[in-house]
Amino acid sequence: MKFLRCCASVILSLFTLTVLAQNEMKSVEVAPSALAPRPIMIQGPMPIEAEYFASLLTEVSTFTSGNATFYRGMLNHYPVVVVKTGKGLENTAAATAVGISLFNPRLIINQGTSGGHDPSLNVGDIVLGERSVNAANFKTPKRLAGEGSDPMAWIPMDLMASEGSAGEGSSAADAEKIRYYRGDQTLIDLALSIKAKHTRGKVVTGTIGSGNFWNNEVDRIAWLHNNLGTSVEEMESAAAAQIAHAYHVPFIGVRILSNNITNHGEYDPSTAKDCQQFVRHLVTAYIETLQETPR
Repeated sequence: MKFLRCCASVILSLFTLTVLAQNEMKSVEVAPSALAPRPIMIQGPMPIEAEYFASLLTEVSTFTSGNATFYRGMLNHYPVVVVKTGKGLENTAAATAVGISLFNPRLIINQGTSGGHDPSLNVGDIVLGERSVNAANFKTPKRLAGEGSDPMAWIPMDLMASEGSAGEGSSAADAEKIRYYRGDQTLIDLALSIKAKHTRGKVVTGTIGSGNFWNNEVDRIAWLHNNLGTSVEEMESAAAAQIAHAYHVPFIGVRILSNNITNHGEYDPSTAKDCQQFVRHLVTAYIETLQETPR
């Protein structure tokens, strides 16, 4: 009997161990995925205004969409997308919309060269876009054949005032005003805090005027400066600002003077690299703020 009881105990123990082994399945726990950081988008219209910044990135992938080239990579271990938008309002608007759709950026910086409107600014100075304005949206007074043209009498035209006509009809009167897009104040303040990083000239706030034109008429430049408050002119920032505003993306324009006809400042394309170097300092400072606070 003692032998039988011993055998039964051994069998029971083996059965218990078998059941336990079957119940103790191997397993692995997978942690939830961290929220991927939204990239910073840097725009520049021409190769000299974009490709230096693109060269600062690591782990770069490149592709094109329409007339734009996108460089996606990392700067200081943070995702950055550099966009060579192409020149002009239309190319910039298209590249901005595509970039927002593809990358969902947390902010957009449109940067590059510009021509001076303010005689107190010199080649190498940087203007932070406290405001951006489309300086080519105008309605002309009616003049008969042979009465000529007077650009100084043109009236600003706000295409976004309503969905109706901006030129005729009941909606036209409300469109006779200037529309400004304000730059993101946090980015402006951050840029001002590091202005000593830019050694080629001073860093100031101002109004960036955009339009598909290159003004060489000093009187026309003075008119835009006095009536629209423009500090500089170029061909892109207002278009990028408009699209960024439509999609609720923080935006700032950063423009360096490459020439200033109002004070005989000769064109210097090397300023394009200086602007990108300053924007690199701005982006680096911004990334540091993200590391200090939760995203």
